[in-house]
Amino acid sequence: MLVLSRRVGERLLIGDGIVVTVIEVRGDGVRLGIDAPREVRVHRAEVLEAVTAANVDAGAADDATAAALRALAPARRPQPEADGTAADDAVADDGGADAAPAPGAPAADGR
Repeated sequence: MLVLSRRVGERLLIGDGIVVTVIEVRGDGVRLGIDAPREVRVHRAEVLEAVTAANVDAGAADDATAAALRALAPARRPQPEADGTAADDAVADDGGADAAPAPGAPAADGR
């Protein structure tokens, strides 16, 4: 870590595009101005840490929360088998006379 002493109005250059300026010194606080390109993210560490901790807490669901979410979710539909039928489909289509022809296929009477 680089430690520097700066006075009000003095600047610190970081790389080619970041300028940190001491704006004000009051008691045990220092106000800094930071000029940086838009693509450079500048965050206060304590805020970023608080947001990260809140996201971790929000993502950790206990058993009661998980059960409540499952109760809200709609029932799952059966997944189709490899042949296109539903896994719990007990009746097979026999392609009888009442079955509609596939799109583009000729009708049973040759039309």
